[in-house]
Amino acid sequence: MIKKIKEKFPLAYFIVSRVVTMLLLLFLLGFALFGLMALAPGDIVDQMMTQQIMAGAQGNSAMNSLKSVQDNVFNEEQLLKTRQELGLDQPFYVQYFRWLKRVIVDHDLGVSLISRAPVSFLMGSRLMNSLILNLISLVLITVFSFLLGVYFSSKAGTKLDVAVTFFALFFHAFPGILLLILLQLVASVTGLFPVTAYPAFPFSSAPVKFAFSYMHHIFLPLLCSFLGGVGGTMRTIRATMLDQLGMPYIFALRARGISEKRIFLNHAFRNTLNPYITGSANLLASLFSGSMIMEIIFAYPGVGRLTYEAVLQQDINLVLANNMFLSALVLAGMLISDILLAVVDPRIRYGAEK
Repeated sequence: MIKKIKEKFPLAYFIVSRVVTMLLLLFLLGFALFGLMALAPGDIVDQMMTQQIMAGAQGNSAMNSLKSVQDNVFNEEQLLKTRQELGLDQPFYVQYFRWLKRVIVDHDLGVSLISRAPVSFLMGSRLMNSLILNLISLVLITVFSFLLGVYFSSKAGTKLDVAVTFFALFFHAFPGILLLILLQLVASVTGLFPVTAYPAFPFSSAPVKFAFSYMHHIFLPLLCSFLGGVGGTMRTIRATMLDQLGMPYIFALRARGISEKRIFLNHAFRNTLNPYITGSANLLASLFSGSMIMEIIFAYPGVGRLTYEAVLQQDINLVLANNMFLSALVLAGMLISDILLAVVDPRIRYGAEK
């Protein structure tokens, strides 16, 4: 039965099998995350106790400080009760299956153990910010990488090609965190750009003004992401184009009198798409992961900064939801890339008999 379905609908069978594999990997990843959080020293109750101690000691005189701290320290009974309320007294695998049941059955990601706000609300308010920033970055990197890579593959060996290739390699190898810090210093010294990456007023108050202010604020983070991403991608496309232009079928097409423009666009360029699609399977997820440092440095309210704060506070519900989202993004990117390969390359037949 399964074999007949596979033979009759090879692409559909492939998609379903990959989705099932993706769900299995997400399950195992969540299990591993809960286990790692359980192995970490202390838990969120210890964090809450520390915060209460610091809050009690802050603002008190030196004479009353010790007494205030002692009054605010959780006793063992309170610690145990708090852990029971949060479900932290159970083994990590029990906590994980409870979380799975809540997500699958109740469609509830839970609440933040620190802020007590719903995780879906916290992620939703940050997700759109990260999505907009990373999609803009992805589009810019892809468009300019193809334009520059294809153009300089036709100018291989010239002085301009050597110079552009050198600078592309330089920015690709330059540490991203150092480039972010340097750009922020430039913004601070010159005053041409804000040192933060998000406007100080909400979108609802003035939509048009917010849009222009937003583009002004994210210019430097986008520039850093662009310089770091376009270099490596452009060099890959350029090298693939040069490799395709040296293939025997290109010489055969030229011998038949096919124009160079048609050879470039209809043959060499189309075959260049295959390795790019394969390599860009997790490009968006990589941008999400890499933007964490940018969001911290430029105080951008995105998912990366939210994940960083959740890890510091050992907020397991928030950590798990953010990491599961990024993992799902990677796996979905791999699935989409495989489907696109079947579309752009007719030689690929998933499940076909050789």
